[in-house]
Amino acid sequence: MQWTNLSEATVYENRWFKVNLADVALPDGRHLDHFLIRLRPVAVATAVNEANEVLMLWRHRFITDTWGWELAAGVVEDGEDIAAAAAREMEEETGWRPGPLHHLLTVEPSNGISDARHHLYWSDSATYIGEPEDAFESTRREWIPLKLVPDMIARGEVPAANMAAGLLMLHHLRLG
Repeated sequence: MQWTNLSEATVYENRWFKVNLADVALPDGRHLDHFLIRLRPVAVATAVNEANEVLMLWRHRFITDTWGWELAAGVVEDGEDIAAAAAREMEEETGWRPGPLHHLLTVEPSNGISDARHHLYWSDSATYIGEPEDAFESTRREWIPLKLVPDMIARGEVPAANMAAGLLMLHHLRLG
C-alpha cells in the first residue's frame, strides 16, 4: 500500500521551510494533491548531571499558546554537522556548553505533512559559560530531576512530542 510522489512544485519558500504541492499516486491508481512542508533538520541537545538532573528550558509557544518544558533546539545550518548544531543550540539557549554528545534518537514529529527530522543528543557533562546568548528563547533554565520526567509528561508539562520522546528515552537509559 505504498503511495508514490510523482512530482512536486514549491508554492512558498523561505530560509526555514518550503511548502510544496505534490501529485501523489495512490495504490488504486487515483491521484491526490497533497501539500507538504519540507524542513531543515532540527538539532536538539541536553545534559544530565551527576545527580541525574536534566537541563531543561521553560518557555511559551505562541503558535499553540502553551507553556512547557523543552530541550534546547534549532535548525541545522547549511553544511553544519548535526551534533555540532545541537551543541551550538544548547550553548546559545542555556549558557551551558555540553561535553561529548551522544546520539539519543531521531524522530519524525509530523510525517503525514512534513519531512522534518529532529535529531536529539545528550551529554553526561556540561560547563556553565555564562548567561545564554538567546535568553529570549525561554523564561528560565533549570536542572530537573530525571526521575520526575514521566509524571511531568503525563501532566502535559512537556507538550512537544519530540521532547517527550527524547526525555523518556533518556529516563530509560539513565534510570532504567
